Amino acid sequence: MSRKVTDKGVERRHVRTIVVGSGFAGLGLAIKLKQQRRDDYLVLERGSEVGGTWRDNTYPGAACDVPSHLYSYSFALNPDWTRSFSKQGEIQQYIRGVAEKYGVLDKHVFDCDVTSVRWNAETARWDIESSKGSFTADTVVSAVGALCEPALPDIKGINDFEGEIFHSARWNHDADLTGKRVAIIGTGASAIQIVPTIAPKVAHLDVYQRTAPWLLPRFDRPYTTLEKLAFKHIPGAQRLSRAGIYAARETQVVGLAKFPALMNIFELIARAKLRWEISDPALRAKVTPNFRIGCKRMLISNDYYPALDRDNVDVITDGIAEIKANSIVTRDGTEREIDALIVATGFHVTDSPTYNAIVGPDGRTLSEVFDQQGQQAYKGAAIAGFPNLFFLVGPNVGLGHTSMVYMIESQINYVADALGAVAGQGLRTVEVRRDAQESYNAELQQKLAGTVWNTGGCASWYLDKHGNNTTLWPDFTFRFRSQTKKFDVEAYSTTRAAADQKAVVPQ
Repeated sequence: MSRKVTDKGVERRHVRTIVVGSGFAGLGLAIKLKQQRRDDYLVLERGSEVGGTWRDNTYPGAACDVPSHLYSYSFALNPDWTRSFSKQGEIQQYIRGVAEKYGVLDKHVFDCDVTSVRWNAETARWDIESSKGSFTADTVVSAVGALCEPALPDIKGINDFEGEIFHSARWNHDADLTGKRVAIIGTGASAIQIVPTIAPKVAHLDVYQRTAPWLLPRFDRPYTTLEKLAFKHIPGAQRLSRAGIYAARETQVVGLAKFPALMNIFELIARAKLRWEISDPALRAKVTPNFRIGCKRMLISNDYYPALDRDNVDVITDGIAEIKANSIVTRDGTEREIDALIVATGFHVTDSPTYNAIVGPDGRTLSEVFDQQGQQAYKGAAIAGFPNLFFLVGPNVGLGHTSMVYMIESQINYVADALGAVAGQGLRTVEVRRDAQESYNAELQQKLAGTVWNTGGCASWYLDKHGNNTTLWPDFTFRFRSQTKKFDVEAYSTTRAAADQKAVVPQ
């Protein structure tokens, strides 16, 4: 159990394992540890609630683009989903319900912003500083996720804007946009949900587009009473539905990663949708992408194009030169007055500020290591040079076609098995070997080289500043599941704990 220790005059609370973040990943690991009767852990969460990105992204129209039955834990199926693609509120309610059902909320420290995670060579532990005090841990698991740090555009004058301004992931619900002149910067996954929701009520909406996205139909509908009864009362019905969705989604990998030419089928569908939903040829030309479908994340919507076709909506493709107190000036010199500005420019993924908080044995932050050698990990879970540190949703675990919850559960199994090996074998430190990591990543990059993500002619957030795809998994997800089924201690350098430090394995 946790206890207080004093280190150089600083009183710290010590636990065997600290998990940072409680979205799908951190919460899932907490549940797994409880199921294994490993009680000596804490989850440090900077928010006041579980949920991660689904707690934070409360903008109008927020919803998932993966079908509900697949976007959930395999051990906590939900027969009560109201529709095939769930909205934000329902997903957040589901996550909170799972946390309550499995009784792990008492293992959380909420409103706890972790500011420093530093390796202590003397104690062979991690020293953690946070807004809720100091901690030490034998092992730290980072589960902060990829979509947690909003990215703000570097535009001259943005801090001088005097109207309402907020990022889509920090939506100001006190701001009434009704009858106002509004601008939104960005046309990614969040923007295509926001635009149709606010367009009917604002006086005018300017949509600033740098790159047009590819859109596919959104096959969303409410579940019937009969379907919900079947999911709840017929054994296997929901798992069969989930398996069908999984199989259908997995077939996209063939086009995305194996044979990019097959993506032409999706492009034909997207082009037909574009012609059908936008009547104005000039507008249609503006929002036609100039890269191959799949290179950037494929988006799904049935109301984005019709919203752009409204009389009170303009799509602006000229770059922004400057933001003034009450207007935006584009590079062609046009100045457009606005009352409110919505920034929907995504997140820091390959350059997450959270990497600056992690300091390894050699004094370098994880950010510095990534900057010097590129962002890479072993199975997305461990990084050479950082002992007793694991990641959930680390490098090259992301997906562009199916449910991240499947990948998260795969990693949870791997990390939980690693923690079990550390305890069971009496290990003091465990650190992935650099040669194992480099060999793993060489194979990854070789697989990624021919994918549409790398060859499709776009500049996406999948790529880091070195041009490497450090975000996506380039194969079938069941192959990742196979790779992470068991912790492979032979790929790691280890040291053994003293006899009096050896962990007791729960019975």
